[in-house]
Amino acid sequence: MKKRPGIASMTAVYRRELLSYLTTPTAYVFVAVFLFAIGLFTFQIGGFFEARRADLSSFFAFHPWIFMVFLPAVAMRLWAEESRSGAIELLMTLPAPTWSLVVGKFLAAWTIAAAALLLTTPLWITVNLLGSPDNAAIFTAYLASLLMAGAYIAIGSAMSSITQAQIVAFVLAVLVAFLLTALGLPLVLDFFNEFVPGAVAEAIARFSILYHFDAAQRGVVEFRSVFYFISLIALCLGFTALAVDARRGG
Repeated sequence: MKKRPGIASMTAVYRRELLSYLTTPTAYVFVAVFLFAIGLFTFQIGGFFEARRADLSSFFAFHPWIFMVFLPAVAMRLWAEESRSGAIELLMTLPAPTWSLVVGKFLAAWTIAAAALLLTTPLWITVNLLGSPDNAAIFTAYLASLLMAGAYIAIGSAMSSITQAQIVAFVLAVLVAFLLTALGLPLVLDFFNEFVPGAVAEAIARFSILYHFDAAQRGVVEFRSVFYFISLIALCLGFTALAVDARRGG
């Protein structure tokens, strides 16, 4: 069966981008530093062994904050590097819909994040050797973490599409990611409660990545949280497509 042009283009861009990650130090450095950081936070700061509980709550608790910094670093090159090197001009001449280019690049970066998460599963195995954890809850938290990783990468892709400088893309992505994450902090919620009614402050908090990931950490699958992450990814990729289309039109 013949592939549709858009799907074929997306697949080709995905393979090209993934190969680019795997043939440069970027992916390997990210994975190594991510594993080191998540281990440090889980065992030293989260008190994994001191808690004496057979669960991964101290592991997942730090995911939003680690992803907030590391994933924009993975995504910052998606479009900024293409613009800097001039390769984007070649991409713009391809007879492929913009969405296929955007989604292909996004999926390649998301694959790197998924690989990093997969390499943390020995910790899950260890927890099962130490006790009897709620594996369904852990599996749910892993899926939510993967969705959340996609959201942070999509934010990074959007910021990368509006600048030629990778550092600028990284800083902008971290800033946007921090704002969307911090909205769910009790400190921020208390701040808003001083100026707006509690219902309004709660509504603002629901725009937070942290708000939707917290429920998943407890093993609770909420449709609104899945919808939130998918919508955020779609919104950011839509913005990316518009930015890329603007360059193509120019």
